[in-house]
Amino acid sequence: MIARQLDQIAPGTVLVRITPVTHDGRPRTWVTLDAATGPVEADRDAHRAAYGLLRRMFPGSDWTRAVLYDARTGYVTYDEPTAPAELGLYTAEEADQ
Repeated sequence: MIARQLDQIAPGTVLVRITPVTHDGRPRTWVTLDAATGPVEADRDAHRAAYGLLRRMFPGSDWTRAVLYDARTGYVTYDEPTAPAELGLYTAEEADQ
């Protein structure tokens, strides 16, 4: 059902990435729409509509975190950046103890 609605909003959309950001000290929400082959051409209204749809369909999700919705699976997952341990970017070892 959600996949069909997303396809009506922005044809070809299978991934919706929602990322809270701060711009000029004000909170904003960045929404990207992707097909299986790359970005979907969509206007601002389509991005807003996709975001609104997912917020209504998954009211229990934490929208203050980056979220990824995959229409192929129907799952919402938290989409937080990670880096390979070999890069040595993890600096909070003391917090783990």
